[in-house]
Amino acid sequence: IIGHGIDLSLVERTYQMAERFFALPESIKRQYYIGLSSNHRGYVPFTEKGDYPDEVSRNYEAFDLGLDLPHDDPDYLAGNRLLGPNVWPDIAGFQRTISAYYEQIAALGRMISATLELHLGLRPGAITEQMTKPISQLRLLHYVRQNDGIDAKSVNMGAHTDYECLTLLHTRNAGLQVMTVEDNWIDVPVDHRVYVVNIGDMLEAWTNGQLRSTPHRVLNLLPERFSMPYFVAANHDTMIRPFFELVGQGGHVKYEPFKAGDHLERMLARDFPYLRSRQRAGFAQGDGCVENPFEKRMNRSGS
Repeated sequence: IIGHGIDLSLVERTYQMAERFFALPESIKRQYYIGLSSNHRGYVPFTEKGDYPDEVSRNYEAFDLGLDLPHDDPDYLAGNRLLGPNVWPDIAGFQRTISAYYEQIAALGRMISATLELHLGLRPGAITEQMTKPISQLRLLHYVRQNDGIDAKSVNMGAHTDYECLTLLHTRNAGLQVMTVEDNWIDVPVDHRVYVVNIGDMLEAWTNGQLRSTPHRVLNLLPERFSMPYFVAANHDTMIRPFFELVGQGGHVKYEPFKAGDHLERMLARDFPYLRSRQRAGFAQGDGCVENPFEKRMNRSGS
């Protein structure tokens, strides 16, 4: 999309803040380690590896944020594992800049969601009314190709779908690939004016498959690459089930209902070893061998 209303100078300042953080010594970044957080916020080191079999040379770090709620937020105090305050590094201007960007990108996500209501023939608010306190996340990513001997076409971030409703991604560097409806991988063009919009798992289920979750991956094209995906999600307790208007009287419902927060927590446990190692009831269950049913098309088509 273009004409999105996001301040491009703010986008650049946000990249600069990400670069400043990732340039810090590892010992300082580790002070903000996501495993020290109770609500999945903070620094994700290179060693925090997800379960993606096609990651030939996985080498990236991240910083994860969400809707910044106060420490006395009732859901946070009740132990919600995806809501609450952010972790803020001690970098001048970091919180102010990132917060401003989060506010603008979140507003864009709501606008696109409202547009989709119109496009799909749903009543106004059918989607956006379920986004009043969303489990949306902003992820600052820093990819590094370890050495020049690595095949540039090898995979740094493995193929997967995103678990929320939509992903909004500013394009700054090459490397991102998406799977077409014909199940072929294509390169996403780089255009600094635009945002790429990918469909996520929740929206696929909500639309009963009319919109399909977008498999994507990141190649090792560049020695260094920065990225800032924003994941537009529903509220934690929203039950995601196909809208009646998109199924019809007597139509076939293709997806079993699931709670938005449960799906996101389950898939995060696949992606984060620190979650798999926790013994707290309800978050990191199982042995880490978690499959995402929305990725079946990707797995069927291979590489």
